[in-house]
Amino acid sequence: MTFGADERPLYEIKANLFKGLAHPYRIRVLEILAGVQEAPVSALLAETGLEASHLSSHLAVLRRYGLVISERRASVVYYRLAFPQVAELLQVARSLLGELLQDSQRHQASALSLPEIAPVR
Repeated sequence: MTFGADERPLYEIKANLFKGLAHPYRIRVLEILAGVQEAPVSALLAETGLEASHLSSHLAVLRRYGLVISERRASVVYYRLAFPQVAELLQVARSLLGELLQDSQRHQASALSLPEIAPVR
């Protein structure tokens, strides 16, 4: 996927990037890689619990969207984040999610404290 020659508006390109992130296991793989410099596929398999074919599919998507880089050394394939900003994006998402959940809990607590409405007869 090349962004340089793309003539679409930036918001469309961003949306396309988020498509690459739009699966829980892809996020999990990125989180694992954010915590280490690189990881062999065997470690990613162990950490995610995915079947090899499913992990391979998710890694292919992450590579296609330019989020990870793979490197073969002998018979072992290693993965790493393509850019440190990917880890930063995950951290911002985690922080935002925390705020959203707190806000949601506050709204839920407010709703529960409202007086009950008498049923219509």
